Amino acid sequence: MSSLISFEAAARHVSFKAAARELNVTPAAISHQVKSLEQELQSALFRRHHRGVELTETGAYLLVSLQRGFECMNDALNQLRARSTKTSVTIRATTAVSSLWLTPRLAQFWKIHGHISVSQIVSDTDQAGSDCDLSIHYGDMSNETGTCHALFHDHIMALASPRFAQLHKIEQISDLGKVPLIHLDADKSTWTDWHGWCKAQGYLGPLRNSLRVNNYVIALQAAQDDMGAVLGWHGLTKMFIDTGKLIKILPETVASPVDFYVKLHPNATDRAKLVYDWLTHEPSCDK
Repeated sequence: MSSLISFEAAARHVSFKAAARELNVTPAAISHQVKSLEQELQSALFRRHHRGVELTETGAYLLVSLQRGFECMNDALNQLRARSTKTSVTIRATTAVSSLWLTPRLAQFWKIHGHISVSQIVSDTDQAGSDCDLSIHYGDMSNETGTCHALFHDHIMALASPRFAQLHKIEQISDLGKVPLIHLDADKSTWTDWHGWCKAQGYLGPLRNSLRVNNYVIALQAAQDDMGAVLGWHGLTKMFIDTGKLIKILPETVASPVDFYVKLHPNATDRAKLVYDWLTHEPSCDK
């Protein structure tokens, strides 16, 4: 290794003297290390002249290879340093999952692990890159690679505010065609809409297109404001049902086509793995 370091410095500077100054040794020491390496490789690495030295073809090849190797080692060391100094665990989730499911559970997590800082990256694109340790998705977990765990397999209900339910007597599925409905414009093809929910119940009749939003949290707020009935994923709306802000207006439910699941990303820290284990084994998760 000493010979390689000496050679790399001499080759980069094309000077034994400059390499010696950089490494704080004598030019004779650099020359000795280079000669030792040439003997090991049985090939000349420099052409020596009275004015200085120049690289041979073999020397130039070795220099490029060493520099690439040193760059890779430097990148690896920087990544390890970044991991060792990183204090926050980052979790990517959609607005709905973050506000309705994740944040309340993190509040419980911090009561036990108050020394671990958790940062949320809230994005409704549901695309997880290299900027996070964990990510929560609504989709087909079998398409994923790496470490994943289902958080809950949900069921979907028709919900509304108590006042809305009182004003609109809804006794069967067909009654939904007569009342205002809140529709969510979602990018995911797996996100069940009113037409899909009613079709699963055998109703193919018309539905009112009363209010359309592209954010589930806003859709739930609109429902609480008596603006219409909304589809409720039990795992996301449980606290609204428990507090009576929203109620079931029909007894029928539809199983969600896919799961909510958490993914542990490569190179996640031990702290991130702790959060992952806690989320996947937390007692209040609705499996």
